Amino acid sequence: MSDVPVTEAYSFACMKCGHGWEQSYEIWHHTDAQGRPFVTYHVGGERVPSPLTRPTCLNCGEHVVRIMRSGQVRTAVTALEESRWRH
Repeated sequence: MSDVPVTEAYSFACMKCGHGWEQSYEIWHHTDAQGRPFVTYHVGGERVPSPLTRPTCLNCGEHVVRIMRSGQVRTAVTALEESRWRH
């Protein structure tokens, strides 16, 4: 296991129910017994599946999830709240 994980964050949007969320991951880089590199993802100290392979909606459990760069959900929610405030 590497000494220091890389932290990456992603935004997610479910195409079935419309739920959006953001999540940060600690990514640990490893090398297997044959010398091949691989990574593991961790949230809150627990190992979790890669969010890039088959993300699951936290609201409805579906797997039709769009992955975006970090900040996309926050930006959309802020814009919606500002729009409602002005009207």
